[in-house]
Amino acid sequence: MGQLPRKITRYFLLVAMVGALATCGAGMAAAQTQTQTQTQTLKQTTTAAAATPAPGYVGSETCATCHQEKADQMVNNPHAKLALQHGGTGASCESCHGPGQAHVEGGGDVTKIVRFDKLTPTEVDKTCLGCHANTHPNFLRSPHAKAGVNCLSCHSVHKSVPETKLLVATQPTLCYSCHTDIRPDFDMPFHHKVNEGLMKCNDCHDVHGTFQNANLKITADQNAICTRCHMETRGPFVFEHAVVKGEGCLACHTPHGSQNARLLNMPNINTLCNQCHSTVGQDNIHGISAGSTDLQPCTDCHTMIHGSNLNVAFIK
Repeated sequence: MGQLPRKITRYFLLVAMVGALATCGAGMAAAQTQTQTQTQTLKQTTTAAAATPAPGYVGSETCATCHQEKADQMVNNPHAKLALQHGGTGASCESCHGPGQAHVEGGGDVTKIVRFDKLTPTEVDKTCLGCHANTHPNFLRSPHAKAGVNCLSCHSVHKSVPETKLLVATQPTLCYSCHTDIRPDFDMPFHHKVNEGLMKCNDCHDVHGTFQNANLKITADQNAICTRCHMETRGPFVFEHAVVKGEGCLACHTPHGSQNARLLNMPNINTLCNQCHSTVGQDNIHGISAGSTDLQPCTDCHTMIHGSNLNVAFIK
């Protein structure tokens, strides 16, 4: 008989727990329904807001009614793809050309819309950098910007070939259109294979600006621009050639092209070496005249000229 009250107590406890769980479940279901309703309302509000242009704006669809050719060019354009993001509030015609309502209401009045052919180079650059400033933070201080070469000098915003970075021409033709003094270097007997398509100008140069001369790309070791391809000269070596670390590859080599083998700055290796080591060749085993240019090349013996792990004199 003593076990009966215990069973009754357990029964009532079980009933109470079931009731509590049912109440909790109903509350969670109601909360979930309320959250879903709020989310759906927010989406509807966002969609409606996106479909309604901000004051002064008309939307890209309105632009296309007159500028259908440009609209067709933008189909596969990276800028057009941005317009589809964020509920249709991404980049559009008016992101660059400004609000178009006054332009439309004026019957296409060209004075009431931003026309890039009427902007100064600096104004063009600042418009583009409104989105691309983080990617190209040094452009306004670059030699290109200072020379009046703006973004549209090299890029066609409406172009629909994203693989070309929207360039108006391919490299190196585009670069040669301004750098006519550099083009003959790549026709030299010895040159980097830019014309052959194995290299591009921007493999070594950052055309949007750096803190180096000639817009050279910045690396921790500035020689890395060269040694990323010429890996056998990279080092580090036990015995470093001081000029390599102090002045870099350009102390001995001409980067674009040369009439001299190995793109050397001078036709005679000994003459090149004697720019620094002139006293070595005078009145000793290296030669009988100042400069020792009349004997075998220095590199016949000093073969590891970029640096050595075995010999301080770079002798193999």
